[in-house]
Amino acid sequence: MSNIPKLDVETTKNDIINFIQTKVAEAKSSGIVVGLSGGIDSTLAAYLACEALGSDNVFGIVMPSVTTPTEDNIHGIEIAKRLGINYTQISIDSILKEYLSVTDLDENTLAVGNLKARIRMSIIYYYANAKNYLVSGTGNKSEILIGYFTKHGDGACDIEPIGDLYKTDVYELARHMEVPAEIIDKPPRAGLWNNQTDEDEIGMDYDTLDRILYLYTEKNNGNAEISAKLGISEDDVDMIITKVIRSRHKSEVPESPQKTIL
Repeated sequence: MSNIPKLDVETTKNDIINFIQTKVAEAKSSGIVVGLSGGIDSTLAAYLACEALGSDNVFGIVMPSVTTPTEDNIHGIEIAKRLGINYTQISIDSILKEYLSVTDLDENTLAVGNLKARIRMSIIYYYANAKNYLVSGTGNKSEILIGYFTKHGDGACDIEPIGDLYKTDVYELARHMEVPAEIIDKPPRAGLWNNQTDEDEIGMDYDTLDRILYLYTEKNNGNAEISAKLGISEDDVDMIITKVIRSRHKSEVPESPQKTIL
């Protein structure tokens, strides 16, 4: 079977809401901070946080840069207003410029993009610490598995409410929770550099990616078997599995060698 099992959206929604409530209570925290990018993942995370805690206990942060599509910035603010949560908007360009001004390295597109993500997470954690809030991650299972996030950037969080949802599951749950169509229908993009889209960068559409990940991680199928079942090249399958293997360190606690005792 190559299709991912259909998501039980109502049960999943309630399970995530219970998870958020439990983790906030266990941490004796007062609420949740969410970085609002204007994309589907952060929007869904914000919707779930509000369902779990009420809008008064959720704080949103919109952090555009010059490479952020205007539409995404507008959507981030609109979602905060729609949900009735307190929010702030902070442009990160001046902070980024200061970082780069004190280095003697030639600018590297990927390194600068990752730096933007780490600046944003530093701001999010500042607000979380000041408010005694937890930081909600916005990563989905598909992107976590292939390492499509910035380590200590958008991958840094206290809880990951949608972390067990494939990207295709995210779309299902977002529709169920009546996330605005303009958020759901636009192409996913991180906005870390101009004209970037997630699927172009990953090298395939999310539907195909999720099927590969499901067969590999949950059904233990090999490359050739996945290729045959999905009717795609082994090279494409190998590309994704290689991403999974190479990026495992991004989701694990840093390793240490064991000490020797006498």
